[in-house]
Amino acid sequence: MKRLALGVGLVVAAGAAAAFVLTAPRPVAAERLESITALKGDAAAGETLFWAGGCASCHAAPGAEGDAQLVLSGGVRLTSDFGTFIGPNISPDPDAGIGGWSVTDFANAMLAGVSPDGGHYYPAFPYGSYTRMSDRDIADLFAYMQTLPASDVASLPHEIGFPFNIRRSLGGWKLLFFSDAPRVAVSDDPQIARGQYLVEGPGHCGECHTPRNPVGGFVGDAWLAGAQNPEGEGVIPNLTPGGKSISGWSAADIAYYLESGFTPDFDSVGGSMVDVQKNMAHLTSGDRDAIAAYLKALPERGNGWE
Repeated sequence: MKRLALGVGLVVAAGAAAAFVLTAPRPVAAERLESITALKGDAAAGETLFWAGGCASCHAAPGAEGDAQLVLSGGVRLTSDFGTFIGPNISPDPDAGIGGWSVTDFANAMLAGVSPDGGHYYPAFPYGSYTRMSDRDIADLFAYMQTLPASDVASLPHEIGFPFNIRRSLGGWKLLFFSDAPRVAVSDDPQIARGQYLVEGPGHCGECHTPRNPVGGFVGDAWLAGAQNPEGEGVIPNLTPGGKSISGWSAADIAYYLESGFTPDFDSVGGSMVDVQKNMAHLTSGDRDAIAAYLKALPERGNGWE
């Protein structure tokens, strides 16, 4: 019995050690970080990425409008089945925000979901999409972020209960669901490829428009097929040609909606999409056309909430 107990103990210990290693945060490869560091970020180009990524929607103070949207003091609350996540201060303040970060710190956060102190970020910060961003775009976005006003408002802690407050477990989630591979196979037409990059990467549209499994991973064969609204009643629309939401819209209709907020039947944007549309209005017409082309090229999917 003693030998059996010892054997079981050794197996458990070995399993725990393996789990500890497998769930460790994995920063971006050193060679890639060196490449990003060597780039001179273009703040003007970074501004487009700022709006494409919807940074202000989660990191400006709740209800901020106009220039106040550029003060990224945090405070927006995002409810989920796992608890409430609160957008942190990511302004250039060196103490309350990310003013003390290097571009390496920023790249690790955006591309790997790893904090400057080596911990996992919760995927409510959509690094699962941002990981598709290019080195140049990471450098440009960081350059733009440094030009924004600083705020000394302290970030609030997330309201997450056990066991989801064990950040180390996020390493297991990343092993299962974190990848920089394209979400779907579409045409390699340059316009569609640009739209795929914007939607799947900085635009992170799938974070809301794709259903998730019980542990928060995307349902792989339902990309952009719509989902239950995690923050209240109703559903988030199906964006594929197989749904009823926008399947009857032309690519020009989609692009115009992103620019103006008006639908083909003269309705206007509503709900949480209001902020998204305002962000997309800052993009070039070429980028909005590319997003529309990508959405029209998607495989048809039934509604993800059914």
